[in-house]
Amino acid sequence: MKDSARQVGQVLGALLAVGSTALGQKTVFPVAVSENKRYFVDRNGDPVFWLGTTQWQLFREYTLDEASIILERSAANGFKFVQVMLMGVGDGTAPNVYGQKPWINDDPLTPNEEYFRNVDAVLKIAGDNNLAISMTLYHQRYRKYITVDKARPWARWLADRYKDVPHIVWSMTPEAREEFVPILRELAAGLREGDEGRHPITFKPDPSPYSSSFIHGEEWLDFNSMQTWKDVKLIYPMVTKDYNLEPVKPVLMAEGAYEAGTEYGFEVTPLWVRRQAYYSYLAGAHHTYGHNDSWRVLPTWRQALDAPGAAQLGILKRIYMARREWWLLVPDQSVFASGGQTAGDVLCLAARHQDGKWAMIYLAEEASFSVNMDKVAGAGVNAFWVNPETGDAMPAGAFPNSGQMSFSTPNGWEDALLILEAAESSTSSQDR
Repeated sequence: MKDSARQVGQVLGALLAVGSTALGQKTVFPVAVSENKRYFVDRNGDPVFWLGTTQWQLFREYTLDEASIILERSAANGFKFVQVMLMGVGDGTAPNVYGQKPWINDDPLTPNEEYFRNVDAVLKIAGDNNLAISMTLYHQRYRKYITVDKARPWARWLADRYKDVPHIVWSMTPEAREEFVPILRELAAGLREGDEGRHPITFKPDPSPYSSSFIHGEEWLDFNSMQTWKDVKLIYPMVTKDYNLEPVKPVLMAEGAYEAGTEYGFEVTPLWVRRQAYYSYLAGAHHTYGHNDSWRVLPTWRQALDAPGAAQLGILKRIYMARREWWLLVPDQSVFASGGQTAGDVLCLAARHQDGKWAMIYLAEEASFSVNMDKVAGAGVNAFWVNPETGDAMPAGAFPNSGQMSFSTPNGWEDALLILEAAESSTSSQDR
């Protein structure tokens, strides 16, 4: 019994030791899709944890000093990818804070060097903070100016300009309708001609709630992205659908309800933010966060950088980093013997290491459930609870890896995470 208690304590201690330093470890950009097509790797082949944040107006509505504050705080909170609209929100023709418009005479084929020098400077700041920019070069609201005949040369110019900037991911935002397929193909062709395939390409339809999988089979589409807007109940079915598509591609839940948002008919609380993220990861996707005050560039945007939801997603990242080979996660509701829930706003989801080295169970509210303990390999199972709101952890016991075991979430927690570790395995932090 003492040995079992000691093992649980060791596992718990390893989790708590994964602190802020793990959030900032160096990624060697560029990123690419892993060999098994489920996650992302850097230039050295090391796994990269996609935790993104949205700063759509970064190139247009902020000074360089302000952009530096945004990027520094984003990195400090554990974000690795920053989603930005190259020409900002709107039709693509508005000037930046320095009075420079993206294009001369509003023509994408005559880009304004002064506007793009500012983009260059922001990209350098991002690189200095070891952040990648997911750059939206086309939005469906830009369609009046970026037409099918101009799409390829525009994208080619852009990709050629930034082909030697490693920390970029290309993104596009059409409507999820067939009429946009020709322009997407032209844009993708221009990107490939300009940077020779050095940066991955995705796109996220707008408006929601559609997955990018309506042209999933396109060879240039490196990974699927989606948005669910206010509908948290759509995350699990949409991610699951894309996760099971052939050919296999990574899935990114790229935009949901923004923390403190006002347009949804309900309050977007930190709990809502956590649910969106855990639903994404446990269903097999990657995730991007957003705050209302940031994308709207409200006077409170500075405070929003350290909002509770942002900090709590840093906690989520540390929890994942503590899992041995976290990148080999497999969604698996059969971990539940009873109590799993995949429909509605409030879910109980499970995933495990592909070889059973650990299992992770997220309960979006107070719940009682039972677990098939043989889903974790080894001589026994060490279990512990983690509070997703605070990161506080406590032992849940040591068990054989056979039969079923019943659990109830700790009293007073809004949501909870149960971690099951193979007794002989050790945890290690690997933030790439």
